[in-house]
Amino acid sequence: MEQNIILNINDHDYLVKVEPDEVLVDVLRFKVGLTGTKKGCGTGDCGACTVILDGRIVDSCLILAVSVEGKKIITIEGLEKKGKLHPIQQAFLDHGAVQCGYCTPGLILATKALLDVNPHPAEGEIRIGISGNLCRCTGYTKIIEAVKAAGELLDRGAQ
Repeated sequence: MEQNIILNINDHDYLVKVEPDEVLVDVLRFKVGLTGTKKGCGTGDCGACTVILDGRIVDSCLILAVSVEGKKIITIEGLEKKGKLHPIQQAFLDHGAVQCGYCTPGLILATKALLDVNPHPAEGEIRIGISGNLCRCTGYTKIIEAVKAAGELLDRGAQ
C-alpha cells in the first residue's frame, strides 16, 4: 500500500508516494527524476548508488525510502551550485578520474564524505574512504590524485 512521504533531497523537500518496500535509489531515479544516482548491483557491493545520508555515505539500493523521511539526503546533483561544478567534481575532470562515468557520482560523494571529516587524507585513508565504490574502467591512481587535488582546492576556498 503506497504512502506519502516527504524526502529532503539536496535541500529541497519532495512529496513522493512510495511502496513500503521501495528502495531509495528507485525513488530518486524514477519518482524524483534525479538520475545521477546509478543503479548497479542492487546488493550494496558496487557503490554506484551512493548518496550521503545525514553526513554518511550509504548505498541507496539497500535503504528503504520510507526509512529516510526526515533525514537529509545529498545526491550528485546537490553538489553543483549555480551552474558551477563542485571542486571535487572539477578535480575528477581535471585529473582524468572519469572514464565511462557510471561509478563517478558514487566516488565523488564518497570523496565528499571523506574530505568533510579529513581534508588531507593520506593515500591509504583515501583508499579506505572510497573502498565501497568499484570502478571497472580505471586503475585507481587517477581517482586518488583527484581526491588529493580536491582537498587542496577546498583548502583554497573553491566552492
